[in-house]
Amino acid sequence: MSHKSFTDLNVYKECRKFRKEISAIVKQYFPKDEKYLISAQILDASRSVTANIAEGHGRFYYQDNIKFCRNARGSLEETLEHLITAYDEKYIDTDLLKKEKEQYESCLKLINGYIRYLRDSKRGKADDES
Repeated sequence: MSHKSFTDLNVYKECRKFRKEISAIVKQYFPKDEKYLISAQILDASRSVTANIAEGHGRFYYQDNIKFCRNARGSLEETLEHLITAYDEKYIDTDLLKKEKEQYESCLKLINGYIRYLRDSKRGKADDES
């Protein structure tokens, strides 16, 4: 299935939702003295997820797109690690970590599915997925 814009992709939409949730958590729960430390790192990592999906989509070459999706997946993992650190530092509680981990898992499944779709499309096997 051909998309006019990366913003049409379900993987982008779900990861964007996750990014917005991370931003709201940082604003609400993280202490001000962490502004240039974990706050900046988790915001950068979460923003990198959607930015890599967008950049890969703009490459118009399956291998490049897959590479950027793998980068997005790495940034997603990094974001989860920063959430775990925030939990360990007692900035967020167990329930919030659990909720965001569920959102992370949803994003991870979509990224992996998109990578699979791109790989299959490259081989001429998929025409109407993503």
